Amino acid sequence: MQSCQAQDPHPPADTQQVEHVEDHGEGGQLLEDHGEHVLPSAWMVIPFVVLLLLIAAGPVFFEHFWHKNYKWIAPGLGAITLLYYLFFLEDMGHPAHSLAEYVSFIALLGPLYVASGGILIQIDREGKPMANLVLLLIGSVIANVIGTTGASMLLIRPFIRLNRDRLQPYHIVFFIFMVSNVGGALTPIGDPPLFLGFLKGVPFFWTVGHVFLEWVFGLSMLGLVFLYFDRKNKKDLDKVETKYSGKIILRGTKNFIWLGIIVGAVFLDPNIPGMEWLPYIPGEHGSKFSFVRELIQLGAGVGSYVFANKQALRGNEFTFEPIMEVVFLFAGIFFAMMPALQLIADFASHPENADLITGDSLYWATGILSSFLDNAPTYLNFLSAATGKLGFDMGNFQSVTDFTRHVDGILYLEAISVSAVFFGAMTYIGNGPNFMVKSIAEERGVKMPSFFGYMIRYSLIVLLPILLLTWVIFFLL
Repeated sequence: MQSCQAQDPHPPADTQQVEHVEDHGEGGQLLEDHGEHVLPSAWMVIPFVVLLLLIAAGPVFFEHFWHKNYKWIAPGLGAITLLYYLFFLEDMGHPAHSLAEYVSFIALLGPLYVASGGILIQIDREGKPMANLVLLLIGSVIANVIGTTGASMLLIRPFIRLNRDRLQPYHIVFFIFMVSNVGGALTPIGDPPLFLGFLKGVPFFWTVGHVFLEWVFGLSMLGLVFLYFDRKNKKDLDKVETKYSGKIILRGTKNFIWLGIIVGAVFLDPNIPGMEWLPYIPGEHGSKFSFVRELIQLGAGVGSYVFANKQALRGNEFTFEPIMEVVFLFAGIFFAMMPALQLIADFASHPENADLITGDSLYWATGILSSFLDNAPTYLNFLSAATGKLGFDMGNFQSVTDFTRHVDGILYLEAISVSAVFFGAMTYIGNGPNFMVKSIAEERGVKMPSFFGYMIRYSLIVLLPILLLTWVIFFLL
C-alpha cells in the first residue's frame, strides 16, 4: 500500500555494495563481508530441520520421551551447529551474535512471564462470544504498549478463567493469533522485529502510520471468524449451571511497576542515538552489545517474584515450567537456525537477485520464513535486501530513515513489517509467546493441537486466507 508521498527517489551516492569473493577451496562457496566469514554448507541446515520435526512430532508420537529429554535434545542440536561454526568455519561472529540475541530474548520473555504471573485478574462473568472478543481486542491494543509477550502473559489466564465452563482449543488458538502476534504490529515495542527496525533507523511511529489499516483489517477478519466459532460453541464442560457475580478483581497490582521497568529497559541500548553512554562490547560492523538492559530486566523479574502477592501466584497456579520449555527449545533454535539465516542473507545480498526483490516477494518470503525461523533476524535480512536494492546503507541510521521515506522503500517496509508480525502466528515456534500460551493452556487441562494439528486445523484454514487477502488488498492491488 503506497499511502505516503514519495521523497527523493535517488539513493545516496556514497553507498557501497558488499563484494563477494569466490573461494574454490571448499566447494566453491563464497566469502562474505569482505572475506571475514565463510558461508556454511547447505547440509548444516539439517540440525535445524530435525529440531523442527522433533518439536512437531515429539509430543504426538513419543510424548513421554520428548517431555523428559527435550531439555537435552534441543540444546544438543544447537550445539552441533555451534561447534561447526567454531571449529570448522572458525567463525565466532555469528555464534556470538546469536548468543547475544538469545540472551536478550530470554531476558525479556522470562521476566515478563514471571511479573505477569504475579498479577491476578479474576473476571467473574460468563464467557460469551462478545465478551471474549472484547478481551481479545483489548489484549491486541495492550500488546503495542507492553509487547505481545507481556500482553499474552497478563491476559491468557483471565481469558481461560472467563471461559472455564466452555473452554475449547480454538479459544487459545485465536488468542495466539490476535494477542500474541497480529495485535503487536503497531509499535516497535509490540514485536521484536519492529524493535530491531527501530534500532536501525525506522522512526518509532512509522509502523502505526503505515500499517494501521492492515492491522485493523487483520484483527477485524480474525474477530469475525472467532465470533463464528464461539457462537457455535454451546458446550458447558462441567455440566453445572454457574452463577456469575459480574465482578472484576485485581490482585498484585504492584507487579505493574515491575512490568513497567522491564518494558522501559528495552530502550537501554547503545545502538539507539542518545544511548551511546551505556557501557558496551563492540561487535562487527559497528554493532554494540550492552547487557545493562538484560541485567535490569532479569533483576526486575527476580524482584517481581520475590515480592509478588502470594495469593496472586496461587490464583494463577504459577509454575516455571512454561518458561523453562521456551528457554531450552529456543536455546537450540537460535543456534541451529544460523546456517539457514546466513544462506538467506547471502542470497538476498547478491546484485543479480535484485529483480527478485519486490513488495510481493518480500511479503511472502519474510512471512513464510517468519513462520518457522525467528522473525527478528528474518526481518533484518530482508530489510537489508530491500535497502541494498534501492542503494541505501543498512548500517547507517540516517540512511535507513531516508529509506522509510522513499516511495518504494515505504512499500517494501510495509510488506516486511506486516508479514514478519502476522505470519508469526502460523506455527507454535513463529513467535516466543506462542509456546508459552500453549504450555499455560495445557497446564490448565486444555488439549491443544499438535504442531501440525495447529497448522492443518487452524493456521492454514483460518489465518492463511486472511494473510492472502491482506496481500491482495494492500500490496497486490
